[in-house]
Order: sequence, then structure tokens, then C-alpha cells
Amino acid sequence: MDESDGRASHRFADGIRLWKRATEVIPGGSQLLSKRAEMFAPEQWPAYYDEASGVTVTTLDGTDLVDMSLMGVGSCVLGYGDPDVDTHVRDAVDAGAMSTLNAPEEVELAKLMLDMHSWADMVRFGRPGGETMAMAVRLARAYTGNDAVAFCGYHGWHDWYLASNIDTAENLEGHLLPGLVPKGVPDALEGTSFPFRYNDIDELERLLAEKSLGAIVMEPIRYEEPDDGFLERVRELATEHDVPLVFDEITSGFRINAGGVHQTLGVTPDVAVYGKAMGNGYPMSAVVGTEPVMDEAQESFISSTFWTERIGPTAALATIEKFRDEAVHEHLVDLGDRITAGWEQAAERHGLSIETQGLAPLTHFSLQHGEQSLAATTLFTQEMLNRGYLAGSSVYVSYAHTDAHVKNYLDHVDDVFESIAAKIEAGTVEDALEGPVKHTKFERLN
Repeated sequence: MDESDGRASHRFADGIRLWKRATEVIPGGSQLLSKRAEMFAPEQWPAYYDEASGVTVTTLDGTDLVDMSLMGVGSCVLGYGDPDVDTHVRDAVDAGAMSTLNAPEEVELAKLMLDMHSWADMVRFGRPGGETMAMAVRLARAYTGNDAVAFCGYHGWHDWYLASNIDTAENLEGHLLPGLVPKGVPDALEGTSFPFRYNDIDELERLLAEKSLGAIVMEPIRYEEPDDGFLERVRELATEHDVPLVFDEITSGFRINAGGVHQTLGVTPDVAVYGKAMGNGYPMSAVVGTEPVMDEAQESFISSTFWTERIGPTAALATIEKFRDEAVHEHLVDLGDRITAGWEQAAERHGLSIETQGLAPLTHFSLQHGEQSLAATTLFTQEMLNRGYLAGSSVYVSYAHTDAHVKNYLDHVDDVFESIAAKIEAGTVEDALEGPVKHTKFERLN
């Protein structure tokens, strides 16, 4: 077959070759598990981009693809290269991105974040989300004087979190990845992090009865809605035991409103952590909290040079301004609901069994066809690539997505679902793949 053939492995040959080279010189191939080609369609996924604008990604081979997948793993809530944000960033670059003195934008951003959170008193800023979560946990432990953390959900790669798997490799199953080995995490941290399941208040109550907790850390919502009274009871327990309640809004923030989903849910934490969408692709994160917890940063040393650069706060100010002025969240929720409904309707038409879940702007489907499910999802990505889309089992909706994008995408989904259903019926899904089945876990690549 020649290079003009429509198969992804030929059309994206430059990116695929570079990915293979990357796995030889970069452990794991990428800095982020979610960007590994193996997580989508091994030996087919283009892996690298040359340009990105709006919702269009141009590959190294010059092919334009519509991103109906992760949009910068949830960081580009306004779309790639938003002109309003980028204009402010260019001005900041021209004015000097870094100095011996502080950037005044961080004070302006702190005031804005506090205006958005009437319950909060102080703010600290970081850049990546994982390190900012580590900062929040440090502050909570400093406040209580206790080491143990009860957590629910995914919260990054740092030692405090992965320590949960020291005694058993299954503690993070359902929160992060099954069977994850905490290699390199000090054994001395065993017994400092304890999981509890979302909507299982009994588990949290048992942990509070058995442990002297330093923090309760959770995503207020991710894949499922909270049961009636669940979050309210978590709040009550945190108050009763004087344990800071930390809401990880790194993924959920700036999707449902101009701020955190906890504001819509009506439950107030002691600390909220933001990242991802806050800077529309420019690194920026924040810890917002009450003074008793936040003031611990006066005594617990938490400091970093690049937390003081100018670009992040500038991008965040512009992103939040646009989010508020144009009610971006309403657009995200509307399109997310339509995508979810479109998946469900197409699956019903063609006899596919699927489950959908997640916040509307972070919608997700999973095929429910036993041992063929993973191969069928890989086939979905393959066939959507052949139709000009970056697509997997999740869509992180952006403001740059339009009604036309969604309609055209769902028309193609309908065709692909029909094809997949026929192959599932015939038991020929893997035969239709042009490469290996995707991975679903953390593993060595070479």
C-alpha cells in the first residue's frame, strides 16, 4: 500500500515515526500518560501537532483534524489559541515575562479569585495541577498536625497520593489505575493515605473513627452525581472533626460556571484547587482557602521561582474575564448534553450497548461488549481518524466547538457505530484494526 492510501498509519507517518523515537529517548514517550499514542490507537495515532487553532489540530504531516477528544487534556476550555487570551499573553511577553520583582497580575488575580469565592480569604498560585494539590495537602496537614489523608478520586502523581498503594496495589483502583506500583515512594509513607468511594459516606465515617486525619480530599463530582445529602454530610463530618475539606476542582473547575462546580452543588470546602482550564492552555493553578488553613504557608515552606512568572496570571485573568462575560459554561453544557444524547441515540439505533457518564462538558462513553469492548473503542478512534477527527471515548467540550462541529461529528459517529455493531456481531472487531488494541493502564513501552 502506498503513502496516498487513506490509512492512518500512512497519513500520519511522520508523527508515528517521531513517537517511536520518543519512546527510546523519553521514558514513557511523553510527559503525560493521557497523551501516549497507546492510550488511543497504537501505531495509528498521529501523536504530535504542528499547529492548533480553535478546534483544529494540524499534524506533522500537514493533515487538519477536528479535535473531538481531550482539547489539550481539558486545558483549552476556550479553544486552541483563543485570540483574546493570546493577545494579553503577547502583551505580557513584550512587557517581560519574568523579573527579580513580582508581577502585579498575581495580586489582581488573587482579588478576582476571592471575589468569586465569598467563603475564602487567601490564595496561593502554582502552575501544574499535581504540585498545587500537593501544596493544598501540605497546608491541611500543617493546620491539623496530622499525617493521614482520606481521599476520593484522582489527584496527581505525588508521593502523598501514591502512598496509598504501598500496602496494597489495589487501593487506587477506581480512583486512578488498577495495580499501580508505587515504586520510588518511600515505604515510610505507608498508612498515610486512605481511599474512600464516592457516595459511600460509611467508608469516610469509618476512616474518621479510626484515624486522626489531616485532610479530606475529593473531587466534588466527576463521573457520577452525588447522592442526596452525600456532600453535605462530608462537609458536616469535616467540620465536626476539624479536618480541612479540600475540593480538587482541577478538572471540574470552569466547566459548569465561572469557578468551581461546588458553587453549583451548594457545598463549601475549606480549600479549593484549580488548574487546567484556568489559563486556557497556559500553565496556571490556584489554591483558594480559608485563612486558618492558608496562613500555614507562613510557616510551612512552600516556594518556587516559576510560580512568580507573569504569563500564567495574565492568561488566567483573560480566560476568566471571557468566561464570565460570555457565559461560556452555558455553551459547554449545552453541547456536552447534545453529544451525550447523540452517542446514546446512535448506539440504540445500531444495537450497541454503551454507558455514558461525567459532567456534560467532560462527557464520556464506554462500550459494554465484554472482551470486544477495548478493541471496539480502538476501532472507533481508527475510523474517526479516517474521517478527519481526533476522537476517543471522551469529549472535552470547548467554547470553540460549534453546533456544526457537533452535528457533523455525530453524523460520523452514527456511521462508525453502525460499522462497529456489525463487526461485534460477526466477532471481527480486531480483524478490522490497522494496529494493536489501545492500552488502558500504565505500563512500560519498551
